[in-house]
Amino acid sequence: MYRWLDERLSLSRLNKKFLRKAFPVHHSFFLGEITMFAFITLVLTGVFLSFNYEPSTRLIKHLGKEVPAAYASVLYIDSLPFGAVLRSVHHWSASIMIAAAFLHLLRILISGAYKKPREINWLLGLALLGLSVVTSFTGYSLPFDAFSVTATQIGYGIGASMPYMGEWISQLIFGGEYPTLHSIPRVYSLHVLWFPLLLAALIGAHMLVMLKQKHTQPAYAEKVAPGKILGVPMMPQQGFMMGVLFLLYLAVVFFIAGTWIAHPVEVFGPPTASTPAVKPDWYFIWIYGILQIIPGDLKVSLPFGAVMNSEFIGGVMIPGILGVVAVLLPFLDTRKTKLRYMELPTRHPVRTSVTFALLAFMLTTTLAGWKEEFGFSNGQLWAIIIISTLATYLVSYLIIISYWGRPPKGEAEEA
Repeated sequence: MYRWLDERLSLSRLNKKFLRKAFPVHHSFFLGEITMFAFITLVLTGVFLSFNYEPSTRLIKHLGKEVPAAYASVLYIDSLPFGAVLRSVHHWSASIMIAAAFLHLLRILISGAYKKPREINWLLGLALLGLSVVTSFTGYSLPFDAFSVTATQIGYGIGASMPYMGEWISQLIFGGEYPTLHSIPRVYSLHVLWFPLLLAALIGAHMLVMLKQKHTQPAYAEKVAPGKILGVPMMPQQGFMMGVLFLLYLAVVFFIAGTWIAHPVEVFGPPTASTPAVKPDWYFIWIYGILQIIPGDLKVSLPFGAVMNSEFIGGVMIPGILGVVAVLLPFLDTRKTKLRYMELPTRHPVRTSVTFALLAFMLTTTLAGWKEEFGFSNGQLWAIIIISTLATYLVSYLIIISYWGRPPKGEAEEA
């Protein structure tokens, strides 16, 4: 059978060209695989959910009450054997995918693997992370309970706050001023079809570029096998390890999903005129924290009657600036690097310290999202954010140059 297929599909050539590619054996390199595993799990659980979900806001009778069909269908899913667990697996896999993609990009950043000739894969990775967050947001509204409607309205308001075209873009996505009769069907099509197709295309392109350019490697690989890729072939060794890791991933995510059932819609109930107190998931709460401490009446006038309000500044402009800097980074940082080897973070104190400072900024703005629970004032939180960010940079920089020394001029390119 193999010979028959080989004559027609050139399997031996495929095996030699792709399946024998060497993969470095290093734990940090599995973050990319975990991102892919989470995506696969999202697709599989999403198929089950789509079989039982009705993307409609029409009112139907459920347990003697009139409720939206989308809300009732989620209750029905939860009533099925393992239905609530599978929906919870879907929820937690979305969080794991975003976390793994973020950590993967963080490894690329501190190791300098975004530089020439790997700019394309850096941009693909950024697009993958951004689209993962957007796809997760479109899933917010689908349960159509009081929580999801309120949270989606906040996101709609942030998008609509963009000067000139924000209102038009938001209404295009949600089929009008959210919520409308067309909002759920339109967001549902984006969430289960178009965005997953784009994510699959980005993952495929990311992997193809990686196979073409080959992995970067830890610095010690240069001494062990100079000029070569140190690792194991894709098949069977790497494939076996990926299979074991995928089974381990499933075990962990099912344990989490069974222990902490995600988003119990019956607790929040169907949409009402009142607005429940909501907080977004962890990957949005740092933006929510910024919005909490920016004065609500802040407005900056622009030409032709447009304005930049607090929602735009905190929810779009600040994250947008960070995104633009990330996109431009490989084109601004043109210092030479060795093609195959990761740079040691300790040999690049400024870049490493800036990365730590950025993490401190995101953590302290996340703290701002809980200001009411902790009783902080806006002034106190601004002081914590600014001082923590600057102190993290300074302390990190001093520790690096004290313990590892300032890299001599021209040595920045060494791994």
